[in-house]
Amino acid sequence: MDDLHRHISKLREDFTSGTLNESDVTKDPFAQFEKWLQEAVDSKIHEVQAMHLSTVSADNKPSSRIVYLREFENNNFSFYTNYNSKKSKELLANPNACFTFFWPELERQIRIEGFVEKASAEQSNNYYNQRPYESKIGAWASEQSHLLASRKELEQKVEQLKKQYTPETIVRPDFWGGFVLKANYYEFWQGRKSRLHDRICYEIKNNKWNISRLSP
Repeated sequence: MDDLHRHISKLREDFTSGTLNESDVTKDPFAQFEKWLQEAVDSKIHEVQAMHLSTVSADNKPSSRIVYLREFENNNFSFYTNYNSKKSKELLANPNACFTFFWPELERQIRIEGFVEKASAEQSNNYYNQRPYESKIGAWASEQSHLLASRKELEQKVEQLKKQYTPETIVRPDFWGGFVLKANYYEFWQGRKSRLHDRICYEIKNNKWNISRLSP
């Protein structure tokens, strides 16, 4: 165990892949997000859509997990989940949330903060209907974040649901759907040598996006 501790304490990564200056970014943070996302896709980064979602409960306890970005448009970012899950309960009690994307291959990070609200039933239905049949069954089978006696219990429930719903008859459960984060803050981080990273942020002030540089 001591060897592991020493190994972790000595890990270093000197970032040298790029730079980020105020003159490099667009005036619109959403356009800048799309630019970096496209570059990440072009770089064939694995799980490029994975983002770290942070929430805070009604009693001010933070919680984080990885979710998938599924839709994005005009500073709105959507993901889907069980509305009875821990994350959903926290979001419904406190709609302030944060997404973080980290693409180490590009030595880049994007942080997006905002307010979350439930997606419309129409939006949730449209996405659910595009999912594979097995994933649709999974949404019904999983009581997300609740105690489960065993893996076998879950598998038995899946088999029962397959008998109940065919690919033609299955519909979205009311307890499953989307959330939409409406962004009011962006931060674009580019790793630099000697930990002197570039950090460019966008904040809404008087209905206008203001661009600033932050100390690393």
